[in-house]
Amino acid sequence: YHFRSHFRRSASSLSSPAASMATVLAAEAMDVEAPARPPSATTAPKPRSLHDLLAETRASVEEVAARILAIKKDGAPKSELRELVAQMSLLLITLRQVNREILMEEDKVKGETEAAKAPVDSTTLRLHNLLYEKNHYVKAIRSCLDFQTKHPGIDLVPEEEFHRTAPADIRDKTLAADTAHDLMLKRLNFELVQRKELCERHEKLEQQKNSLLGTIANQKKFLSSLPSHLKSLKKASLPVQQQLGMLHTKKLKQHHAAELLPSPLYITYTQLLGQKEAFGENIEVEVNGSTKDAQTFAQQQAKQEMAGTLANDDSNRMDDDAIDEEEDAQRRRSRSRKSSKEASNPALAYQLHPLKVVLHVYDTEDPGTKRRKLITLRFEYLAKLNVVCVGSEDSDGMDSNILCNLFPDDTGLELPHQMAKLYAGETPNFSEKDSRPYKWAQHLAGIDFLPEVPQSVGDSSNRASRNADLSSGLALYRQQNRAQTILQRIRSRKIAQMALT
Repeated sequence: YHFRSHFRRSASSLSSPAASMATVLAAEAMDVEAPARPPSATTAPKPRSLHDLLAETRASVEEVAARILAIKKDGAPKSELRELVAQMSLLLITLRQVNREILMEEDKVKGETEAAKAPVDSTTLRLHNLLYEKNHYVKAIRSCLDFQTKHPGIDLVPEEEFHRTAPADIRDKTLAADTAHDLMLKRLNFELVQRKELCERHEKLEQQKNSLLGTIANQKKFLSSLPSHLKSLKKASLPVQQQLGMLHTKKLKQHHAAELLPSPLYITYTQLLGQKEAFGENIEVEVNGSTKDAQTFAQQQAKQEMAGTLANDDSNRMDDDAIDEEEDAQRRRSRSRKSSKEASNPALAYQLHPLKVVLHVYDTEDPGTKRRKLITLRFEYLAKLNVVCVGSEDSDGMDSNILCNLFPDDTGLELPHQMAKLYAGETPNFSEKDSRPYKWAQHLAGIDFLPEVPQSVGDSSNRASRNADLSSGLALYRQQNRAQTILQRIRSRKIAQMALT
């Protein structure tokens, strides 16, 4: 309580910095003897700065604090401690006052600095603006100095050609006082006129090009739709063709399918068709089957033939290089295993070609307008055996054996040549099949072969009787009228069979 009242009285007595300084000096004089002051007449006190006063006050605070700590340690009376606390409070007030005056002085200096800095900033801004304008002018001057006109890169017409071909309104007009510059301007104007004319001509040509492209597009569209129109036209003309007997569309389709026939069936087709067209035979020949399957079959055959050719070339090359006997034996064994595997598979050995030739035989002595069909024959080709088989497509069972022994010793129950027998392995039973490999069918297809036993084998009596039988049956056949002879035999046998029934 005594400390607070003393602090309030001291604070109220400090109404100015001079009073506070006096108080501080008085407090210091309580404990420390003040030195003798010199006469004021001889020396004047040097004014102290606020920072020096702050340093002195801080030193006094440290000294008083040290004394307070010493009194507490020594256990001195509290009266001295109260005086030191009051002195410490006065020193702290002085310290805050000096600090506030320093801050106010700093603010004053800052204001003066800002006031002095404003003209410098303005001058710096003007300097930057002037430098920017300078750079802009320098850039503009450089661009003007580096400027190049376009006319040096323009391929102008020569002066002689200009004077000869330029129009009078360009050639006689004066554009500049300088002669060279005036000539250059006139040439540039003439070049401009020529380019405008070329642009107009280019536009006209572009229009013509677009019109031609449109015409070509329409024609292409018409051509792309033309096959469908022709197809529909062909389909619409079929009844007319049948009515007039001009089966042109069917004939083209048959010829296209005939190109996919194997060689024996193709020869059979051409033989029968030539017989019809040359001698007016009352027959119809057509090709039945799937052309897509025939194309696939032909591609497979071509691949197999190519593989066989490459294998032969490799074998020949290896033979030329004198290969070992062991490798040759292994290759032979692999070939034999492959051939035996194919031969052991009857479905592969008796594989039929997808296309077949169908022959419709009509009666030549039928007086009616509608022709009477006698028989329909089907020619098929066994590709692996190289054999042509013939069968009847009539519904009744009487025609199953009508082709048997059409020529002597030709029942069609066994394969006609030795290669087919060796490839097939076991003896086939053609009596249960619809078609048989007759020998006359092989000769008609161009497959000629030697007999298994020569005709000189056997005694003279058997040979004479056999020759007598063969001479009567094959006399016409050996005259190379194969198709005609076969058709006559088939007609005569069918008509005789119908007469018996």
